[in-house]
Amino acid sequence: MENQFFVDSEKLSEGALAKKHQLEQDPASRKDPLEYFPDMEQIDSPVRARVIAAMEAYDYASYTAADVRRALNHDSCTVEDFKALLSPAAQPFLEEMAARARLETSRHFGNTVYLFTPLYIANYCENYCVYCGFNCYNDIKRLQLDAGQIEHEMQVIASSGMEEILLLTGESKTKSNVSYIGEACKLARKYFKNVGLEIYPVNTEGYRYLHECGADYVTVFQETYDLKKYETLHLLGHKRVWPYRFEAQERALRGGMRGVGFSALLGLSDFRKDALATALHVYYLQRKYPQAEFSLSCPRLRPIINNDKINPLDVGERQLCQILCAYRIFLPFAGITVSSRESAAFRNGIAKICATKISAGVSTGIGDHEEKYTGKDEARTGDEQFEICDTRSLEAMYADMAAEGLQPVLNDYLYV
Repeated sequence: MENQFFVDSEKLSEGALAKKHQLEQDPASRKDPLEYFPDMEQIDSPVRARVIAAMEAYDYASYTAADVRRALNHDSCTVEDFKALLSPAAQPFLEEMAARARLETSRHFGNTVYLFTPLYIANYCENYCVYCGFNCYNDIKRLQLDAGQIEHEMQVIASSGMEEILLLTGESKTKSNVSYIGEACKLARKYFKNVGLEIYPVNTEGYRYLHECGADYVTVFQETYDLKKYETLHLLGHKRVWPYRFEAQERALRGGMRGVGFSALLGLSDFRKDALATALHVYYLQRKYPQAEFSLSCPRLRPIINNDKINPLDVGERQLCQILCAYRIFLPFAGITVSSRESAAFRNGIAKICATKISAGVSTGIGDHEEKYTGKDEARTGDEQFEICDTRSLEAMYADMAAEGLQPVLNDYLYV
């Protein structure tokens, strides 16, 4: 039987191969993905049940061109309309969807597009996720930046003119504990107006502490909302606990974060159902926490070490555009971020339709901004999480967005 987990390669250690074989031969040895670890906070919220029930009941093949036309004719988009817009029946209506999405974007965001950059400060990970370059069994160069190195990276980035940063770590509570991340937030506040986090999920008190240290918002990728598929992709570690990850944004809001971001990694499972679940996750929490800022991302799988042959469920650019336009029509007030996984041409085009936030000057490696921004060779770097496609600098991105008739924005938030 074909290996359902991941492809063997020279990058896998003997220990990793033995562990993989054990998990394949003895599924009972894998932790129940619905069972919380003792240190995990459980919250009483109906959102998860509502989202999953809707996703499991979604039969996108049942929608017709008439359903799509009806959805586009409505002044506001209902959940049922959104389901129609995600369906295959909507593909011939892509130009009309784009026009409607562009109108909604203009109404609520004008012609602005926000620019930011990610900073990976560590790539140690304690999870066994088969599609990720930081997988704890991948034989890659690991690195954790100390405070001095983090500040140096921030100085290099800030000198480019960037005013918003997204801090990322691998999911290792041992190497990148909350205190370590908090100190990075304090440093980031010295150089940037907005500070985001993309880290392992933590409890409400952990998010409250990180907010007090300077973090403004938190993004968490659910990866896939399909529990059966999730179980085969996340074999070990805290990330295996599916509901704890699902509830991360709500804990972050309870901890005082100003905003939260959501995403499925398209290509891991049925992308239409994952897109529906992602949007409904936002939709229900928006109504529960109307004071908060909400955003969605729409990343597709990219090549990473060891996993170029996991048979992803490919999502084409037209399908990705359909999802993004449907997001905008259904959630007109939510931000939409398009990552550097996509090409420069695609990001230029989608920013004129529905995207409101784009990364620039991106590196997914550890400690290499000096080299990438100035050309100076750095001896201490850690391997990247995945390959990016759009490598433009902030200066180039700013010029390109302006040339498209958009207004690039580096910061729109003032602390008083």
